[in-house]
Amino acid sequence: MTLQQLKYVVTVAETGTITEAAGKLYISQPSLTNAIHELEREMQIVIFNRTNKGISLSKEGDIFLGYARQVLEQAEILEDKYKGEGSGKKQFCVSTQHYSFAVNAFVDLIKKYGQEEYDFSLRETQTYEIIEDVAKMRSEIGILFLNDFNEKVITKILKSNELEFHDLFVAKPHVFISRRHPLADRQIITNEELESYPYLSFEQGEHNSFYFSEEIFSASERKKNIRVRDRATLFNLLIGLNGYTVCSGVIDKKLNGKDIIAVPLADESDMRIGYITHRKGMLSRLGTTYLDALSKYIGCS
Repeated sequence: MTLQQLKYVVTVAETGTITEAAGKLYISQPSLTNAIHELEREMQIVIFNRTNKGISLSKEGDIFLGYARQVLEQAEILEDKYKGEGSGKKQFCVSTQHYSFAVNAFVDLIKKYGQEEYDFSLRETQTYEIIEDVAKMRSEIGILFLNDFNEKVITKILKSNELEFHDLFVAKPHVFISRRHPLADRQIITNEELESYPYLSFEQGEHNSFYFSEEIFSASERKKNIRVRDRATLFNLLIGLNGYTVCSGVIDKKLNGKDIIAVPLADESDMRIGYITHRKGMLSRLGTTYLDALSKYIGCS
């Protein structure tokens, strides 16, 4: 097994076709196909399923791909150490719930490592996908929260995927509302006071369970519910409909707008916000730098 073969597998998986991958790798299609066949024989697994309609990752191949990415990332770390900062295109990916501090830290990372060539990804996505991204090593770091309600379920899923949760900070739940909201002058807000207003949350796709919610699950019934997929839509509806959402309370005026404020929410359990990593992975220099950048924004208001 060689690093070149691992690179071939990753490129084919990313492009979805042998033809496109061969062009991207500047080799012939037969050479690429043979190299992958040799790797499959050596590893005694089928990485790609072949049909008349094309190729797709097998279940074994999906797992293998995660390890291949990890090996290639570690090889890059060695090159960085002994060949210097300028060796090759930098790659890094983080998956996160919709937190402004995660975006700000990502900006700082790019400012520090954004050379002439880089390939960085920030995935603000659904909770289950964050776990899946890190489990399959598509992302080096995932950012999410635990609390009394979801901790048992989420921890079990993390353990089954060989993932570890690392605490960043403990947050008191807050309500995000418009500065012109009827409750905007309150020092603290109760769930009962919010009952007549629309509740905004990020939808979680097929895994739309209370346990995967990005917002605090409340025992109080919410009569008006609106689910969205992106931050901009949520804040536009929040302002336009006098809606609200429940979050960590860490707010950034540049990202969230000056018309959004955070007010403490009464009678809800604390949020333990942290990051997840793969137990078999090693934090890269980019990952360490990103976590250092996070510490600048945690707790800011």
